Amino acid sequence: MFIVDSQVHIWAPETPERPWIEGGAARIKLNGHREKPMGYEELRTLMDEAGVNRALIVPPSWEGDRVDFGLEAAHKYPDRFAVMARIPLEKPEEAKALLRSWEKEPGIKGTRLTFHRDQDRPWITDGTADWYWPFAEEHNIPTMVHAPERKPQLEAIAKKHPKLRIIVDHMGVLGHTVDDGIAPWIDSTVAMAKYPNIYVKVSAVPGYSKTAFPHPGLNKYVEKIVRAFGPQRCFWGTDLTRMLERNKLTYTQTVEHFTKHMPFLSESDKEWVMGRAICECLNWPIK
Repeated sequence: MFIVDSQVHIWAPETPERPWIEGGAARIKLNGHREKPMGYEELRTLMDEAGVNRALIVPPSWEGDRVDFGLEAAHKYPDRFAVMARIPLEKPEEAKALLRSWEKEPGIKGTRLTFHRDQDRPWITDGTADWYWPFAEEHNIPTMVHAPERKPQLEAIAKKHPKLRIIVDHMGVLGHTVDDGIAPWIDSTVAMAKYPNIYVKVSAVPGYSKTAFPHPGLNKYVEKIVRAFGPQRCFWGTDLTRMLERNKLTYTQTVEHFTKHMPFLSESDKEWVMGRAICECLNWPIK
């Protein structure tokens, strides 16, 4: 089985020339990620141990909008890593220039936008992000979006821009929601399945339970998502540094959570969800 992780953060050590923002290590700890930086060489070793073929690097917010470390990984190991880039969304001309400069950059497969923090939550409703959606549709930029509280806006965007591929992060579940508390968030995500240009990352799933691995109470919610969207529009992922720190799981366990402990997934389903689907969505051919 060809396995692709749809979300992993990597970041470099903090230095005066490369400061972390928004509270630095304190913020990382608060969000449940480990404080020790995750480099791409360590990640590659962990991937080899767990049987993960590729990973999509999502640059973390505490490094700001820079993508250079992720690109370094993608350039050194182009068959293993690619980047879903952050952009300065509130600076349209700067962001457009970056996006145009990346059009022939094979290491960048799309962008990742967040609307779940105090500073960026309003941007999807106050006009700040309005320039992005038609631009991304015109330039064929797949876009991961973390906006669990903004699904009506995402639906409107998907309807208005039918050729824009929108990838919903983490099943559309609000952070720190656990066990059956995720039910309404799952239902509101399932309601978006009618839009064929919306995809879903079934990522960071263990983080939504307080029960022990393999978290059987979550299976019905994952099944609901997969059945609604179809396995061709569902992408497995880990948010690995959070799973290692907060959930105390190994990378292998996060893989086996889906490959061994979700009996409703057929072998064909697993082939799509575990890697084939996201590679096709992002035009990252499996060789």
